[in-house]
Amino acid sequence: MNIKPNTSKVSQAQKLAEYTKPGVVRILNYAIVEWQFNDPNPNVDNYMKQLNYQSLVGGSGSGAIISSDGYIVTNAHVVEYSKMEDKDIVNEAFKQLVTGIAAYYQEDYDSAYQYMVSYTQYKTIKRELKVILPGGDTLDGEIKSYGAPINEGKDAAVLKIEGRNLPTLTLGNSDSIQNQDNIWVIGYPAAADSDLLSPDSSLVSSMNAGQISATSKKTEQGSPVIQLNAASTHGNSGGPVINDKGEIVGLLTFRGDTVNGQEVQGFNFAVPVNTVKEFVNQAGAKSAKSDTDKLYKEGLAYYWGGYYKQALDKFEAVQRIYPNQSEIKRYISNAEKKVGDSAILWSEYSTLFYIFDGVAGLIIVLLMIFTFAGKTKQAQPALAAAGVAPAPAPSPAPAPAPETTTNTAEKNILADIDVQTLLQALQDQQKKQQKDE
Repeated sequence: MNIKPNTSKVSQAQKLAEYTKPGVVRILNYAIVEWQFNDPNPNVDNYMKQLNYQSLVGGSGSGAIISSDGYIVTNAHVVEYSKMEDKDIVNEAFKQLVTGIAAYYQEDYDSAYQYMVSYTQYKTIKRELKVILPGGDTLDGEIKSYGAPINEGKDAAVLKIEGRNLPTLTLGNSDSIQNQDNIWVIGYPAAADSDLLSPDSSLVSSMNAGQISATSKKTEQGSPVIQLNAASTHGNSGGPVINDKGEIVGLLTFRGDTVNGQEVQGFNFAVPVNTVKEFVNQAGAKSAKSDTDKLYKEGLAYYWGGYYKQALDKFEAVQRIYPNQSEIKRYISNAEKKVGDSAILWSEYSTLFYIFDGVAGLIIVLLMIFTFAGKTKQAQPALAAAGVAPAPAPSPAPAPAPETTTNTAEKNILADIDVQTLLQALQDQQKKQQKDE
């Protein structure tokens, strides 16, 4: 018999949050342009020195790990700086530089532009693609398949990082979604960043609930998109949209138009996961769960069910194979504090019951033997009184033990059995076995 831990006191949304957080990553894609400034004007040159003669262009987004060996799905536009041509990066960086000069010297943009274009040229461009795991590790990412940014094509891409036993999310089926299905959006929205938060808060993803608003809309290029009403903003791009099973059904891609220059929440769009799967296949990636996922989920079930000892065993196993799992230290600490109040798992009870049943069965056999032996001895005088000759004796055999000896031994066995004492002894034995293991 196998009784699962009762986790009904934990809401489905909370379960989904804990299951998915370790596999949602932050993605930084940017380029550093180095400038050569040829005008001896000390004022402008001092400003350029403050910038270290460099400009930084790029952005951040979100993504989800889909395989234990490091494949990640996200939007194409989140990693477009790795694909842009040099001239496009330089032009964007130069516009940024001119805007800064104009603001610093309180000049109009056109005048600053004409001045800077006369004395400035770029020297080098350095592109960077970084993936920040929830545990804090920052790894280099490599694009394995790539669609196109928004309004240029299918806004999906697949990256690869080096890793083993990474936490993952499962790809679902966007063809099965229905209008008003419950969904959750997970990622790293810029609106959730603040100078008032601690630096490590940037490693914590946000999860917002909502529903599917429309399932059959398309971009101008004909690419399908899903409309949803969950709150999201810049930085959420590429983040997973999950269903109530924790499966990815889409990736956040863009929001609706602004109204009077303001973002309006509740009108956001996602690339369907079946579109994303096209690029997963191109990359040769396989969506597969890791041992980390299995052990962590089992540990959470034990923890939520009150079996803190078993939960601690699972969490420590996760830490051994993937030490930087983002939630594991917290859960190990909490389980250690509660282990003294841990409930006893049915499997431990069942072992005691099986042993007790075996001993009880042995007692019953001894009682039957005792009863049968007593009736046989009482039958001998009755046969003699009736004039019935006893049956011929079989071939000589060893003399039976005296009756008083047998009875005394059996009585000692029964007298020595105390159920409470037996259970305590078996529990002590179980504890010793667990300690030895």
